[in-house]
Amino acid sequence: MGLDFDPTVGQTPLDEDEKAGLLITTITTRGELDEFEQLGVEQAVAWTMATRPSTERILTEEFVLELHRRMFQDLWRWAGQYRTTNKNIGVDTTKVRIEVRKLLDDSRYWIEHRVFGEDEICVRLSHRMVSIHPFANGNGRHSRLLADTLLTSGFGNTRFSWGSLNLAAPGAARAAYIGALHEADQNNYRPLLEFARS
Repeated sequence: MGLDFDPTVGQTPLDEDEKAGLLITTITTRGELDEFEQLGVEQAVAWTMATRPSTERILTEEFVLELHRRMFQDLWRWAGQYRTTNKNIGVDTTKVRIEVRKLLDDSRYWIEHRVFGEDEICVRLSHRMVSIHPFANGNGRHSRLLADTLLTSGFGNTRFSWGSLNLAAPGAARAAYIGALHEADQNNYRPLLEFARS
């Protein structure tokens, strides 16, 4: 049986080639997929806490790819690889690498010149990364973990709570998160900052 489900509001649909990259072929529902993905996320969180990468390391393309790979390597054959198809969100595939590099350069500039506070730098990093949508799947979780890693390992602060709920599942928390992302699209970061610390 193949993977057959409709994406939740705000989730990017996978094309058939991407679905074919599923390594655990017994998964058939969104709920099962979410459970396995959450296990991978927890393993990646443990890895970031054990390695405590420096700010310089976090803000590299290699780390961005490695983090995604560690989150989803047990589930997706294409984990840690930029997407090769255009989606209903994100930049064109030909611009993914360029936009990720620009974001990382901007983040280093924000830190060096103290353009924003540490929380806002991390929220802006997460928002821009999810807007670029560099991967076929897992962009929201990846962008939030990237922000949390910069916040904890880079700045020595406490991680964000991100509403203290599972944002992959439909519900009020996901709706609030998506709404805050839309506000950030309009350069209003206050709702996303408040949500990250709620």
